[in-house]
Amino acid sequence: MDKNKKKLIRFIICAVLFAGIEVIRRTLLKSYFNEEIWIGYFLYVPTYLLAAYDILFKAFKNISRGQIFDENFLMMIATFGAFGIREFSEALAVILFYQLGELFQDYALGKSRNSIKELMEICPEYANLETESSVETVDPDDVPVGSIIVVKPGERIALDGLVIEGDSMVDTSSLTGESVPARVTKGDEVISGCVNGSGLLRVKTTKEFEDSTVSRILELVENATGKKAKVENFITRFARVYTPIVTVGAVLLATVPLLFFGGAFSDWLQRACVFLVISCPCALVISVPLGFFGGIGAASKAGILVKGGNYIEAISKMNTMVFDKTGTLTEGNFVVSEVAPENMSKEELICIAALAEGYSNHPIALSVKEAAKAEPDLSKVKSIEDISGKGIVAETENGSIILGNPRIMEENGIKIRENDAPGTVIYVAENQTFLGSIVISDTVKKGAKEAIQNAKEMGIENCIMLTGDKKQVAESVCRELGIDEWYSELLPQDKVEIMDRILKKTHAKGFLGFAGDGINDAPVLARADVGFAMGSMGSDAAIEAADVVIMDDDLDKIGRIIRISRKTMSIVKANIVFAIGVKFLVLGLGALGIANMWSAVFADVGVATLCILNSMRMLRYG
Repeated sequence: MDKNKKKLIRFIICAVLFAGIEVIRRTLLKSYFNEEIWIGYFLYVPTYLLAAYDILFKAFKNISRGQIFDENFLMMIATFGAFGIREFSEALAVILFYQLGELFQDYALGKSRNSIKELMEICPEYANLETESSVETVDPDDVPVGSIIVVKPGERIALDGLVIEGDSMVDTSSLTGESVPARVTKGDEVISGCVNGSGLLRVKTTKEFEDSTVSRILELVENATGKKAKVENFITRFARVYTPIVTVGAVLLATVPLLFFGGAFSDWLQRACVFLVISCPCALVISVPLGFFGGIGAASKAGILVKGGNYIEAISKMNTMVFDKTGTLTEGNFVVSEVAPENMSKEELICIAALAEGYSNHPIALSVKEAAKAEPDLSKVKSIEDISGKGIVAETENGSIILGNPRIMEENGIKIRENDAPGTVIYVAENQTFLGSIVISDTVKKGAKEAIQNAKEMGIENCIMLTGDKKQVAESVCRELGIDEWYSELLPQDKVEIMDRILKKTHAKGFLGFAGDGINDAPVLARADVGFAMGSMGSDAAIEAADVVIMDDDLDKIGRIIRISRKTMSIVKANIVFAIGVKFLVLGLGALGIANMWSAVFADVGVATLCILNSMRMLRYG
């Protein structure tokens, strides 16, 4: 039987006993109760000890360690004082309601932990390692890079790698939040933690388990709750100062007014006990961290890993978002976007360019070869000279092909027709005759425009793009996506300098976020108030430097985490205002003798329960 069930059974037993005692007191012992003091202690103290033994134990344990002023100490002396003035029912009721609040708290924390625990279950327990003679089940930690693992239908992929045989649908929902499975086949990359569908896969591992995607994710999740938001740190400091003050205030309330105003000591002691019960800071100490925990859990279920509550708070205040272009706003895959021949067909021009690029693995060369309908006949190529920063000169059976930028054309005395289209322009000439130009450009990510618009609707006032591409390319992408400002032709160190300038302007009104995916983005990710690493396939350096990891490269999730963060902060702030407001109101009424012990129970346990229930709304949010 788990701890929470035991506490619930104990609470039910104590509540039934309390009800029975109250019936006996008000019926069978009604005439004797007020005359014989011992009857009250005889009836109530055993049940009180059963209900409160853990609170009393914690209180004495903390006192022995010098940690006096906590909620256990306050509850102990308040209920002891209630017994002292013969308020037996109130003393037992306070403890029972306090334990009820603890049950709500444990339930809420359990639900909140489960929302993250589900993500922790993505860790594979074993790997099927293929050997020369058989397939062995081993610990994923024992699989070296370059090994072949077999992933059976329904099994979790143990390590990152490349599919070398097989075809299947892979469920990535536990990592990315995406419900639609992704098809993988030979040559595709797969990541650890995903669940294989119906097909058998043979995977060649590319990383050790400790460096795999699943290990990085688990490390991020395990450390997420350790970084407290400013408001959490404030509540911790507030409780440390507030609790001793109200304890001293209760002592003064029980003694000082008696000297100046007279009256019965029991009346002032009762007010002091009420004062102590009200003053317990449970509502703040529990509900505020629970709200952040719920926010982190809601984000995790959506495939967004937030490294701490402090980043939830910062995201809620973001008003500027900076994006890297390649791989973040665009696919990072170069394609032929325009073919402009002079005196031949487009197909002929592409085929000539593909022949010159035949032996190159450069992304631009690959895009040209992909655009050609037929494979180039490389037997026609006699020699190739790659001129760095300019282009290629290829000697073929039909003569010399020159391909590259305007400089290589000018050096060879070839007059060209300038092409101002956005993208990388390749000029092609054969036997000193200009044949035309080919434009290579990156493609904008599907949904990027809608994601930018969504971010603006969530309160992002300024969207900025940084890129190393030339001005025309940057301007074209920004116009298409609706980005407000851009900086082009930047080196990695230039991006940091630009970020510093943007930060100075942003901090006057809010916080700045930066989204990137490449290793060259790591310095900028670390410099931003909140760094977003896009995609589980992003570089290790970018993910390490980022504060938020968006697992599936979905830009729209930036707007989603902003919404989750702002909802989290609204709940946290509502809890703080409500808890402090009610407590100070009832504290004042208690000091004046207007509020009784039942009012104190509401101000403590009731307010704490309402705040906890309010925080639990984050567990269903997303």
